[in-house]
Formats: sequence, structure tokens, C-alpha cells
Amino acid sequence: MDWDQLELNPRIIAAVRRAEVKSVRSVLCYSSPDLQRLTGLSRSDVHQLLNAAAVACRRNPPIPALQLLHGGCPRLESGLRLSLGCPMLDQLLRGGLPVGGITELSGESGAGKTQLGLQLCLSVQYPPQHGGLDSGAVYICTEDRFPSRRLQQLIRGQLSLRSDVPPAVTSSLRFSDHIYIEHAADLVSLQTCLTRRVPLLLARGLIRLVVLDSVASLFRTEFGAGDWLERTRQLQKFSSALHHLSLELNTPVLCINQVTDVFSSSDNTLGPLSSTVAPALGLVWANQVMVRLMMRRLQQTVTEGNQCSTLRRLEVVFAPHLARDGRDAAVWTEGVRGVASMETCQTGS
Repeated sequence: MDWDQLELNPRIIAAVRRAEVKSVRSVLCYSSPDLQRLTGLSRSDVHQLLNAAAVACRRNPPIPALQLLHGGCPRLESGLRLSLGCPMLDQLLRGGLPVGGITELSGESGAGKTQLGLQLCLSVQYPPQHGGLDSGAVYICTEDRFPSRRLQQLIRGQLSLRSDVPPAVTSSLRFSDHIYIEHAADLVSLQTCLTRRVPLLLARGLIRLVVLDSVASLFRTEFGAGDWLERTRQLQKFSSALHHLSLELNTPVLCINQVTDVFSSSDNTLGPLSSTVAPALGLVWANQVMVRLMMRRLQQTVTEGNQCSTLRRLEVVFAPHLARDGRDAAVWTEGVRGVASMETCQTGS
């Protein structure tokens, strides 16, 4: 975009040209004090310049809340949710994962994060009247091999888990045929996957859910303590690709994240109040997330028939439409289900 296309006083445009600022987009890379020193403009002039550049560079105009309420935005289907496959957990999230925006699910190893991610890959294939989006999913692995055995076990247990769905509907779905698996060993291959292969699957209508397991793995291995600036830049680039998939292509994105230890309650502003861990990647990543969930493994066990499971708790850390709350859950052979608080739990030895 040329400078003359901006709605600015010609005096401001002339000052920017004298300073040899390369493009309208590059203006947004400077702070207000830096622009004042570079161009010699006043604070109010720089404020006008930044506002004009931001308006020129945004892809879409702001969406009024009333327009969202009445479903007047084709990019965001107001109120559309992806069910977790359990009514009790869906109640916690007011219907499930929102279609627009990034949802993060963090927790310690063995908490059940991958189990829930796999369950969502099956849930998305159901018709909308049963909490799905009538499409497939892509599962991107950055750490371990894809748990194909567990997936097949979950598929066999769908008739038991989804008792709310007519058996004929569940039996008609070919779950395995609609889950696409990607492996990313480094950030370059991950970025290629998110900007090329995944958009192609979305454009063809083959998928409607993106699961990334896990988001922190590559950033932790590729950057040292002194590389924070480059890590931040790469994290923002990666987040931009995820936002494009979620908002522009109307797709729920679930990012499974690792956790880090916190040593005092004052340090833990990004996780549940009662937790001794916080999601990895810090404030830069937290600002990219719309819904932050955390899954914790508790000390109690719960039994059902001949099955026994360690109790988990799924908690809402923050979300624009949800209160901080949580539900107990357990991982069974057929999948993850909520556990009513009145059910008897036994303390693990």
C-alpha cells in the first residue's frame, strides 16, 4: 500500500518519507517514542500514523457484538460449538470448544490431554445435531508417535461413550478414514504444515478440526535461554498461522501444551489458583489463546464396573465466555467422561 492512500495529513506523510520508512506495515514494528525520534513528529501525529497504519493493514473490519449475536458474520458462526463427547464436560464449556479462536489444553504428563484430543477427533465427525461438525480432523504430532492403538480402542467404544447418539448414526461413521496424521520434527516443517497442507485439507472440506500435540515441544528444544527474542518472533509467526486457520477458515484449533513448575502463588498468574504448575511458553503465548483449559491428575481413584481410573479434573483457567470452574473426569476404555461429585472416590495408596 502506498503512503498517499492513507487518510493522513500530508505533513505526516512527508515526515515518514524523509525518515525512509520502507512500508506502511513496517510502521507497526516501531514503538511510539522510536517513531517520534525517527520522524520528528509530535506524539499526537505519531498516534494518528499508527492508527492509520493499523487500519490499513488489518485483514477484516471489527465485528460488532450485536452482529455476532445475530449470526451476521459469515466468518464466525455465532454459538457453534464442538462437543467433547461428554454432556458433563460440555456443560462446563457451555456446549464444547468454540469454533473461532485457539483453545489450549495444558497439564502434566499422564493427565489425559492426548486422550481428550483423540476424543475430539472422533466427536468432530458427528452431525451438528449431535455436537459434531460433520467433517474430519488433522492431528499434528511434535513429540511422540501417534497413538493409533488407543485411537482404535476409542473408536470401538463410541457406541458406549456416545449413548446420546442413535446407534445407527455412530455405526455409519468411518472414523479412521477421516483423521489425517502429520508429524513435525522442527519449526520449519510445522510452519509448512500449518500454512500449506492443513489449509489444503480445509479448502477441500476434508477436516474441520486441528489438534497440535504439543505446542511447547519444538520451542523448548530449538531455543536456549539466550534466544528469547527469536523465540518470541517465531512464536508470534506460528500463532498467526493458527489464527488464520481458526478465524479465516472457521475451524476450532486445539493446542495441547506442557506445564512448568511455579514456586509461589504470586508467580502463577497463568494457571489455576490451586495449582503448582503453569502452562509453558509464558505470557507471549498466553496472549494468543482465547480459551485456556488445564487437566490435572488427582490422588483419588474411581471405579465403574470392572474398570478403575485415577480421577482427573478439567478446569477453565480463562475464557471470554466462561467462569473459572472445573469438573471431575475419568479416563475409561471407551474415552473421557465426567464424574459426578456424589460418586464415591477412593484415596489412592
